[in-house]
Amino acid sequence: MASLLPDGYSRSHFDSLPSTNAAALAAARDGDAGGLWVTAAEQSEGRGRRGRGWATDRGNLAASLALIDPAAAEIAPTLSFVAGVALHQAVVDVAGPTIAERLALKWPNDLLLDGFKVAGILIEGERLVRSGFAVAVGIGVNCVAHPRVSNHPASDFRARGVPLAVEALFQALAHRMADEIAAWDGGAGFAATRRAWLARAMGIGAPIRVDLGEGVVEGRFETIDEAGRLIVDGGDGTREAVSAGDVFLITAA
Repeated sequence: MASLLPDGYSRSHFDSLPSTNAAALAAARDGDAGGLWVTAAEQSEGRGRRGRGWATDRGNLAASLALIDPAAAEIAPTLSFVAGVALHQAVVDVAGPTIAERLALKWPNDLLLDGFKVAGILIEGERLVRSGFAVAVGIGVNCVAHPRVSNHPASDFRARGVPLAVEALFQALAHRMADEIAAWDGGAGFAATRRAWLARAMGIGAPIRVDLGEGVVEGRFETIDEAGRLIVDGGDGTREAVSAGDVFLITAA
């Protein structure tokens, strides 16, 4: 498949894969130097956060970017915010500037359209035997179809009246990711990434509930900190930093 990628990046496209993230990490184990995009027309065993499945029907985007030693292991999770900003920009590039007011980034790794989840991001990493640390940045976008079951109401671009060709989206995403990774610069530029993410975020200042899996935190969504943690203002002078969880806006009954 023809592909015009930024310098330093390459692509392997498959008709069908169990998981593009798994394939990207396998390529890293086999000696890929990094910068490899793995894409698939169909993905049968994709993964979301907390072990949730993420199947990809034909016409949707399943893409993973393999990176080698992009940052210290403890910094690598902030690539989720890099990918979120890049994906938001790529959708605007393809669908046009008026779509921006309908889009929002949901902490920590989702893209919403009209309040519906239309894309997810999953960062996975592993230490390589030969040396180095490999990271797969997995991005799945519901261009023409969406799952019926989700932790957040889901939809797809076609269902919301937005034509979004998968190949055009991938090309825009590849270039936006290259730009945002360069700006992020191994985490040194996360302050700029953080500002860009917050400018596109859902629910800043709103009351939220965060499901931690072992409990619930409620309060006001204040910001994200320099590590990408969600800062929740408890309203009683307390502030809690949340590293992982599912966020839900609290609306009036």
